[in-house]
Amino acid sequence: MSTVFTQAHEDLRALARDFAAKELAPRAAQLDRDHAFPTEAWKRAGDMGLLGVLVPAEYGGVGLDHIAFCILVEELARADGAVALVLDVTAGIVSECILLGGTEEQKRRYLPPFCRAEKLGAFCLSEPGSGSDAAALRTRAVLKGDHYVLNGTKTFITNGGLADVYLIMARTDPAKGSRGITAFLVEKGTPGLSFGPPFEKLGLHASQTCQVILEDCRVPVGNRLGPEGEGFKLALRGLDPARVTVGAQAVGIAQGALDYALEYTRQREAFGQPVISNQGLQFFVADMATQLAAARALTYQAAEMFDTGHPERAKYAAMVKLFCSEAAAKIVGDAVVMLGGYGYMREYPLEKMYRDVKALQIYEGTNHIQRVVIARHLLGAR
Repeated sequence: MSTVFTQAHEDLRALARDFAAKELAPRAAQLDRDHAFPTEAWKRAGDMGLLGVLVPAEYGGVGLDHIAFCILVEELARADGAVALVLDVTAGIVSECILLGGTEEQKRRYLPPFCRAEKLGAFCLSEPGSGSDAAALRTRAVLKGDHYVLNGTKTFITNGGLADVYLIMARTDPAKGSRGITAFLVEKGTPGLSFGPPFEKLGLHASQTCQVILEDCRVPVGNRLGPEGEGFKLALRGLDPARVTVGAQAVGIAQGALDYALEYTRQREAFGQPVISNQGLQFFVADMATQLAAARALTYQAAEMFDTGHPERAKYAAMVKLFCSEAAAKIVGDAVVMLGGYGYMREYPLEKMYRDVKALQIYEGTNHIQRVVIARHLLGAR
């Protein structure tokens, strides 16, 4: 399979790269230090149509494909991985789950505000006692009349406390295991919905992460997303393409690191010549560029699989998440080494990239879980 980029894809790449260079890159370091989200830049992205790439036009989007979304995520991640993560959650997994499982009324209520940057979304699956074993979640939803009453705690929630719409996975029938899990859309301000303090993370500081707490939270039946018992299946259908966009995040951060390392070593002199004249460093960048090319090719191949409905798309999504995050961690680490001591200093962008890239090996399913997923596909188990 050879991914074909259309003119629409190339136009989007040029638009996204220009936006990232002007709106994100100049402020990335300060936003990281302040643990602040670039609200104004996000609004401009909405005005430009960048937040509705996956959403059909009838719901306020531009109706492109997964290849286009990966292009957008990659270009934003080159400038700031944290903003690319927020994009992936709201415009990616939450929007995709609503498109897959939502009623017409739910799609028209939630998707246009996401596209216009009026609202953020959050995906709430992980819990303090169930991370990799996501089907073991304990949050309960009990039907009482025309409402469900939700109780439980979600953790490591990207956009937690900032988001306006929370996609909550809760157990409606404890006896049915993963088939007893149901999805709900819970709006900020709903009584019984509260948030823990923001976590102090290693990186991705412009993206807020916290616990989401549900205490006798009453959610209308009309806010159930899909039928009862179909929530875990929906979550997995949303997570698979999201793993591909983690690959795009990895490619973007790695490309940004390689670009900076090349620029620095061309300008930095030692022993009377540019540092990059050293053959040892040239071998470094040759390996980095090769790993990056392989990661990018795998990412877009998998994205195309989702656009065409390829039967092996879930397996390849896990491969993308595993390979690209590992490759990006190696590439960024090598870029830090290329700068010597300066690579370890906060005044240089590689230090931030080094902290940011580590999370990609963990969220959307740890890389150890991806190995389990890949092996199950190879052995014929699902």
